[in-house]
Amino acid sequence: MFRIFLVILLVSLQVPVARADVSTAPILILGDSLSAAYRIPPQSGWVNLLQKRLQSAHPARSVVNASISGETTAGGLARINELLVEHKPGIVVVELGANDALRGLPLATPRENLARIISLVQKADARVLLIGIEIPINYGPQYRDGLRDMYRDLGAEFNVPLVPFLLEGVALDDNLMQADGLHPTAAAQPRVLENVWPELEKLAGKRGVASGE
Repeated sequence: MFRIFLVILLVSLQVPVARADVSTAPILILGDSLSAAYRIPPQSGWVNLLQKRLQSAHPARSVVNASISGETTAGGLARINELLVEHKPGIVVVELGANDALRGLPLATPRENLARIISLVQKADARVLLIGIEIPINYGPQYRDGLRDMYRDLGAEFNVPLVPFLLEGVALDDNLMQADGLHPTAAAQPRVLENVWPELEKLAGKRGVASGE
């Protein structure tokens, strides 16, 4: 009887632990007002446009938009564990840092928060797409360059793809920005999605579990 039990135990130890298939698990968007359709119809936001595109390109996927206007990297860090447990995403799009930067926080603070978020997502066997932002020129070149470097360095450190600037081709076009000069209009949202889509599509099209093929 003991030998039978030992054989069963050894066999059970060799059974791999099932993990979420990254090709079908939800895409979680962890962002701020830039991803929360700030002052525009929710259906016009780039995240909603992403869901519509996925219906034809990757119909097995869903999108969970956990973005909150005013969110900081600290707020995202405080929420990420619960979101990972609840939604079990295969991909997490991290679009945070704008509000930290607009407050002029030392860049070491958002960098550490983003690093912890990425690490937690990867430990949960999900892939990360990191989204960078830029701030107005009145913050000075040193701070703006440091912000760009922060996203680039995090992407390299954790080996995750990076969209350098979410509002590329939008931020300097007055016709595509709201009166506050910080948030894109509804008309700009398709362009915002196009900035994200190439890197996201690469992740969304991959097969296998999130931690590897």
